Amino acid sequence: MAQQEAKSGERSWYAVHTYSGYEDAVVRYLTQRIESFDMQNKIFNVLVPKERKVKIKNGKRKVTEEKIYPGYVLVDMIMDEGTWYVVRNTPRVTGFVGADSTEPTPLSNEEIHMFMEKMGVEEPKFNLDVEVGDMVKISDGPFKDYEGKVSEIDEERGKIKVLVSMFGRETPIELDFLQIKKV
Repeated sequence: MAQQEAKSGERSWYAVHTYSGYEDAVVRYLTQRIESFDMQNKIFNVLVPKERKVKIKNGKRKVTEEKIYPGYVLVDMIMDEGTWYVVRNTPRVTGFVGADSTEPTPLSNEEIHMFMEKMGVEEPKFNLDVEVGDMVKISDGPFKDYEGKVSEIDEERGKIKVLVSMFGRETPIELDFLQIKKV
C-alpha cells in the first residue's frame, strides 16, 4: 500500500486489520460503536471490500460476492485520538494498517479508486483469453472432459459455442465461459 501522510483533522480512508472471517461482524460492531460514542461526524463510512463474481454450480450461473482482501475493513474517517480509540478497541479489530501503530497510514486515492471500481461493477465481466478457432476443454456439465474448437464467442451474454466431435461429426454446443478451459 502506498505511503501517504495524514494531516490531522483531514478525512481519509484507512485499512483496518481484523480476524479473518469476522469482517462483516466488525462492520456491525464498529457501526454500533460509532453511534454509541456519537462519532458520526468523524467516522463516515465502514465497509468490507467485496467484488461480484460469476460461478457455475450444478449447471446454473450464480453471482456471488467475494472479499477482495479477507481480514481487512476500510474506514472513512478523520483521524484523531478519539476516532483512533473507537476503531482500535472494536471487538475483532487487531489494528490499523501502516508503518506505525500509533500513526496509521491512510490509503492513497489510487487505492481507494481501485477498490471502489472493483466494488461498483454491476454485472461481473468475463475475461477469457480465447479466440475463435482455439482448442478448449469443457470443465463442467454433461460434456465434461470433451475437447472442441471455439466457433463463436458472445461476450455480452458470457456464452461460447464449441464444436465437439461426436459420432464422427462436429456438433455445436453452447456453454458458459466458466465451463471451459483453454488447452
